[in-house]
Amino acid sequence: MNRILVFVVILLVPIAIITSNDQEDDHIIEKDQGNISLEIPISSEENENKEETYQVMLSDNSDKSDAFAMDLEDYIIGVVAGEMPASFSLEALKAQAVASRTFALYKMESNKDYVLSTTINDQVYLTQDDMKNKWGNDYEYYYNRVKEAVLDTEGEVLTYNGKLASTYYFAISNGYTDDALTVFQEDRDYLVSVESPWDKDYQSYTSLYTMNKSDFCSKLEITCGDIQVSQVNRADNHYVREVTINGKTFTGIQVFQKLNLKSTDFTITSKGDTVEIQTLGFGHGVGMSQYGAQGMANDGYLYQDILKHYYQNTEITKL
Repeated sequence: MNRILVFVVILLVPIAIITSNDQEDDHIIEKDQGNISLEIPISSEENENKEETYQVMLSDNSDKSDAFAMDLEDYIIGVVAGEMPASFSLEALKAQAVASRTFALYKMESNKDYVLSTTINDQVYLTQDDMKNKWGNDYEYYYNRVKEAVLDTEGEVLTYNGKLASTYYFAISNGYTDDALTVFQEDRDYLVSVESPWDKDYQSYTSLYTMNKSDFCSKLEITCGDIQVSQVNRADNHYVREVTINGKTFTGIQVFQKLNLKSTDFTITSKGDTVEIQTLGFGHGVGMSQYGAQGMANDGYLYQDILKHYYQNTEITKL
């Protein structure tokens, strides 16, 4: 596998490194790529016998006022712990590590000063104390599993046509993933709808909501009365693209957001003064299904197979 020192493209030209004489704080690796100039912080502890350690900036607050620097791989350990059950198969955890590492660096690619949120606004990050509270007596066992997954994939990212991929992921699909163009208005050839049959084996695959009819009407801002659902337009992957409720037309994503549903694969049934809504899947549906990754791992697939299934025609590249 080819190695690269920066995380966007594989190039055979020298990389200019600012030495400690030029900058008192962290060293910076800078590469000029035509219209894109990237600056990636690396640890000042590096020496001639030690590979560079990439860093990210994190913040616990929305205003990013408390930003602090952290080693990239340490950050990924905290993210995998926060974003995927540590009880999942090692190959699923490895896939999550690569996806999360790529997601973070993709954010930094467009803005070298980008500060990652430790919440769902970017990726959930757990500190050591968070992990101890979450896992209790099993902390050491689960921590070592997550750490193993991260270190076994250290420095690996997903690229498409030589550039970092946008590695969205979510909990569980309806049996298919969705495409980024529909959900995020992002036209990406590697984020297209693919089958994910493994998801159907898990309890979280289906959910049933019961809502008061008045709350239902209020959230959708429709005239209340008898609930009439018509003209349900579903894509081939069964996610709702458009639906008319009491004469008002919505996209599936609008209903998903307004009613705080788990998925855009939903079925609405009026029952007197209440409304029942069944959903299949959990999350926006784009990219890697985490439970699908677990199902693939249980079927003997390696993390490389998992990533290439959910992120079509991408390549695993070493930083």
